[in-house]
Amino acid sequence: MTQPLELRLQSELKQRQATGLLRTLEVLDACKINLISNDYFQLRSHPQVIEGAQAALERYGASSSASPLLSGYLPCHEHLIGQLKTWKKKSHGLLFNTGFVANQALLTHLPGPQDLILADRLIHHSIAQTLGKQSTRFKRYHHLDLGHLEELLYRHNHENETIFVVTESVFSMDGDYPDLRQIAALKKKYTFIWVLDEAHGTGVFGPTGGGLAEEQGVLSEVDILVGTLGKALASMGAYVLTNSKTIIDYLVNYSGELIYSTYLGPPQVGAAEAALKIIQKSQTTARSIRDAAVRFRELLTNEGWQTNSFDSQIIPIILGEPKDALELRNKLLEYGILVGAVRPPTVPQNSSRLRFSFHANVKEEEVDEIFSLLNSWRKK
Repeated sequence: MTQPLELRLQSELKQRQATGLLRTLEVLDACKINLISNDYFQLRSHPQVIEGAQAALERYGASSSASPLLSGYLPCHEHLIGQLKTWKKKSHGLLFNTGFVANQALLTHLPGPQDLILADRLIHHSIAQTLGKQSTRFKRYHHLDLGHLEELLYRHNHENETIFVVTESVFSMDGDYPDLRQIAALKKKYTFIWVLDEAHGTGVFGPTGGGLAEEQGVLSEVDILVGTLGKALASMGAYVLTNSKTIIDYLVNYSGELIYSTYLGPPQVGAAEAALKIIQKSQTTARSIRDAAVRFRELLTNEGWQTNSFDSQIIPIILGEPKDALELRNKLLEYGILVGAVRPPTVPQNSSRLRFSFHANVKEEEVDEIFSLLNSWRKK
């Protein structure tokens, strides 16, 4: 490596370290309570999920070993996408290797030079990273502010060939969410393609775990639904579902993210399908997860911690300074409690936080222990 490059990279890393924003990879295997994982139903060790992975492994091997357009598209892939289409009530779909890649493929290849993308200000980085990288214009409406979204739709509705409205259902850093029924109502007034990322809504919301759009009764209004296999479904990979065969055919022909990658491994596919079957019958568990999170939020609010009042499994504690987030995270880790310390640029400046992901195995006494440790840190 050339010395100028080495020096420049070291300088930028030192700057991050000085501001408390340096990221490092840590092996965090053993802990008493894991509240950083997105395995909301604790299915990654479930016997049926392991059995599903093993069955696919034994039948198809450890890898698909090729691009899906060569020999990598296997019967297990076809069967899983069929199960997902039935569950989410869409007629066409496609698997991708990760949710990040799925979002990048959609927003890179579908919008054209005469189109406009309207995206929530706090949209996931997988989408935000694509904005401005192609000829498509974009605007970001204020977070969850559907009044601002309507202003932009009204102003630009006749200026563009196609408008894409892009949002998450449950946002990953705050566990908050928009009123999807209001977005569905906007579709009756304005013409746009609605792209909804249900990564964190799937499993935890809806009468069959189909997500927030299912819970709010607007699944049929969503034009393109994105979801992940790596959170509630306890596996790896992602899917894009739609009622448009043309969209799927276009992605198959133009998405390099799909075309030039070895396809999703069969064990991951088998695990996801087994988890899917469990989740569809786990709404009592889903409600208990959210109830535990609601109780934790109430405890925090009553003691003056900065959080929010949304009914979801993700709870933030906004601390502001990166050093405070790291210090409090490390204190909890001393007691075997693993939570996420999230700092800029993942979240806006001055909003560093702890992020708690509640899951099916969180016990009331564990919530009380965590709450006590939080308060003891603040009183130090």
